[in-house]
Amino acid sequence: MNYTDTLDWMFNQLPFYQKQGAVAFKPGLDRIKGFCQRLGNPQDQLDIIHVGGTNGKGSTAHFIASVLQETGYRVGLYTSPHLVDFRERIKINGVYIDKETVVAFIAKYKNYIRTEKLSFFEITLALSLQYFNEQAVDYALIEVGMGGRLDATNIVTPLVSVITNIGLDHTHFLGDNHASIAEEKAGIIKPYTPVIIGEDRPDTRPVFDSHSKEKKAPIYYVSASKRTPDIGVSVPSYQQINMQTAYTALNRLPELNLTPSIIRKGFLKVQTNTELKGRWQTLNTEPKVIVDVGHNKEGFFHLKKNLSLESYNRLHIVIGFVQDKPISTLLEMLPSEAHYYFCAPKLFRAFPVNKIKALLSSNILFYNCFESVESAYLSAIEQATTKDLIVVTGSTFVVGEVIENLQAV
Repeated sequence: MNYTDTLDWMFNQLPFYQKQGAVAFKPGLDRIKGFCQRLGNPQDQLDIIHVGGTNGKGSTAHFIASVLQETGYRVGLYTSPHLVDFRERIKINGVYIDKETVVAFIAKYKNYIRTEKLSFFEITLALSLQYFNEQAVDYALIEVGMGGRLDATNIVTPLVSVITNIGLDHTHFLGDNHASIAEEKAGIIKPYTPVIIGEDRPDTRPVFDSHSKEKKAPIYYVSASKRTPDIGVSVPSYQQINMQTAYTALNRLPELNLTPSIIRKGFLKVQTNTELKGRWQTLNTEPKVIVDVGHNKEGFFHLKKNLSLESYNRLHIVIGFVQDKPISTLLEMLPSEAHYYFCAPKLFRAFPVNKIKALLSSNILFYNCFESVESAYLSAIEQATTKDLIVVTGSTFVVGEVIENLQAV
């Protein structure tokens, strides 16, 4: 198979959560342990930073990777989901894994994958671990997929564990309150391994304290008042928190010679160093177009906070959802003054546009509905003046479609 055929096989034959949802969720570590054992346990040869949490884990991993790159290290970065290119998930110093490696890996292990009924996530994780080991990276940033305790990434033994925050997301899998979700995410805490907690909540601190005490793992809470080096540009509030968390984690890594200048450069150059996408990212000016993958309550809270810092005449929001989100709650959080362009991404799990109308709160007065992201975005571009602001959000897949196909419009 060529690369296109290989991806088609992976996307269509394997349990793929981003496409299928709950039916593709396969918690447990036995399958990935067996596969990695067949590969020679590459995870045991790597110096790993393990990053979990509800929001911000991808950004935090990218910030850590960028600073390490500025220090001169060779850094592997495994994150999910991808926005445009599958290979976004597996990078070394910001460079995507090559297509030939992906094709060769799947060709070699296709029969085993099929026999053992491995998931898409398990395969991509195993591929990343083997690739990072073969490429002799100095550090590997591994982002948790969902939860922590039963997530496939939990086979790693890291130098540092990071839990960015706890939010009410994926509640049908992880629990319906913050303490229950914290229990799942605390599962990545390892014996004698420092753990960084990015958000200190009274209902989750006892959970983390208990797990860290049991594992004799030093625990560090990121104080909201803790300052990181000024990078010389304004950043969204949630990225300030993620930088603080990354900074605390970096200071727990042994034998690093971090200077304020290196940290500043690493944070400032995170997009160019690591190809971080979709986090309050500006795609266009006149009109200004910002895309943001905030897709849950915590993400929408910061969305409103960031909007208050922007200057514009009119606000246009292109937005679509997938089916496993509390859409009524999210709609109630949206600013009332915006003009909305509701749409559905190209996805089996997309929430139908015709169902959004029934859920609209009374504060949303100006809206239109579209059958595609493209038509919604093009309408926003047509309606906006050069002094307006267009924000694309609501689902990772809506943002991905705009970045892939429409940013040149």
